[in-house]
Amino acid sequence: MPRTRTADPIAERPHMPGYGIAEGEEGLLPWSWARERLEACRNYFVSSTQPDGRPHLMPVWAVWHDNRLYFSTAKTSRKARNLYANPACSVAIEGGAEALIVEGRAVTTDDAAVLKPVWKAYKQKYDWSIDNEPLFALHPIHAFAFIETANQFSSTATRWRFG
Repeated sequence: MPRTRTADPIAERPHMPGYGIAEGEEGLLPWSWARERLEACRNYFVSSTQPDGRPHLMPVWAVWHDNRLYFSTAKTSRKARNLYANPACSVAIEGGAEALIVEGRAVTTDDAAVLKPVWKAYKQKYDWSIDNEPLFALHPIHAFAFIETANQFSSTATRWRFG
């Protein structure tokens, strides 16, 4: 049975000199806020790096499950080739008013024991079957979020560190 990753990441203030970010923990966004948005989002934007160093940004459908973001893409796609060569990537949810970005490493998995609940969730979310397909799993290292309003930006800016 696959190990479940249930521990929430550690919340702290991001280092953003010059942006007036509040100090202390008051106003930090809880991980549940981020998880709700990761689960509800329809389109995610995956940023990878091309072999010549140029950035590459493309939308994907994905499922947040067990503290991982799972997404599918053709093995021959530019983003897949980029991630095979360099698995470091960033993923952002759609919309910027409540910004949420996850940084980590995306690697493929074809482990059916891990993927069965992901395939099921993907089918429920998008009404599209990807059963028995390998998926990329984003293993998060950091996540960043803030609410983009004048009175909330500095107090809600949050960085999470994953263990």
